[in-house]
Amino acid sequence: MRTLTNFTVENKTVALRVDLNVPIQEGQILDDARITAILPTVKYLLLQNAKIILISHFGRPKAGCFDLKFSLQPIAKKLSELLNLEVPLISSIANANFQSPISLLENIRFLAGELENDLDLAQRLGAMAEVYVFDAFGASHREHASTYGAIQHAAVSCAGLLLETETTALSRATNSLDKPVLSIVGGSKVSSKLEVIKNLSRLSDNIITGGGITNTFLKAKGFNIGNSLFEDSMLLEAKNLLSTANIYLPSKVVVGSNINSTESRECDVTCVQDHEMILDQVVDDQALTLISQAKQIIWNGPIGVFENNAFAHGTQQLAEAIAQSSAFSLAGGGETLLAIKMFINKDDISYCSTGGGAFLEFMEGKELPSLSALGYK
Repeated sequence: MRTLTNFTVENKTVALRVDLNVPIQEGQILDDARITAILPTVKYLLLQNAKIILISHFGRPKAGCFDLKFSLQPIAKKLSELLNLEVPLISSIANANFQSPISLLENIRFLAGELENDLDLAQRLGAMAEVYVFDAFGASHREHASTYGAIQHAAVSCAGLLLETETTALSRATNSLDKPVLSIVGGSKVSSKLEVIKNLSRLSDNIITGGGITNTFLKAKGFNIGNSLFEDSMLLEAKNLLSTANIYLPSKVVVGSNINSTESRECDVTCVQDHEMILDQVVDDQALTLISQAKQIIWNGPIGVFENNAFAHGTQQLAEAIAQSSAFSLAGGGETLLAIKMFINKDDISYCSTGGGAFLEFMEGKELPSLSALGYK
């Protein structure tokens, strides 16, 4: 893959495509992890005396229309604070100039043609600077004008430091010969993570599941899961996976009347009543042993409704066990990172990916358009 450190960027103009799609409520940034993640690349470029225009999307605005709700103004303000340097917001490509050391282009999704990878827009983005640096792993699975077409049409294009770090960590997790490998896949639906589970089953010695995924597997094995969330259409796939992959299911679960219940009951997996829902699971001694013995751990998704304290203990147990493990641990997905933030020190995880959908598609073994455009193999 073409990387930033392979090119001379001193005194050059740089268009830097990043992922600043962060949660914002009433103008306040709730989590700045994706913003702080790009700072090493930004600071590297500033030390090279490069002039930078940052490019990012935010949310899903209507193309061709400015909507204050989706403006990057709060992010420009936050960047100014973090860099101790004014980061002006540029309203459009037509107004782009490189007089400031660093500036931020308004939400790229305001422009018609971004989502469709419009040729004209891709060429304009690729030509707006001497070097086009792509550093938005979280958007690397999108074949958009700024994430794919611009890379192809720029005179010089390369990966930023964050993207290089991301791909190195993910490649290590999926290609390393260190055994045993443990994968943990939580979430509500087997269907949304079927290919992830299939691919990870080829890489992993064991897979621990959580959430609605576990419920579907339990149902496929003939257990009574009461009113628990599961996918009837995926029962046959679940049975097939249980026969071909080392999927570890819990021996004990935590049940309640509904996801908002403040009361919970721990019981054996064979003792769920018809009116109850499985909303968490117990990380038992066997699961803890799998975690402690693993040389590599890939984690995506909580194992319970951890936002509710009544059903948070399983995910907390899991997070703490991974934090104490000596394995190389890779975590990805918004809910996973939120659980890490809630229960443990992020530094106790070897690498936390900034990608959501991109992380999952990488784990599925899919080719990501942005990476392919940069020559990644």
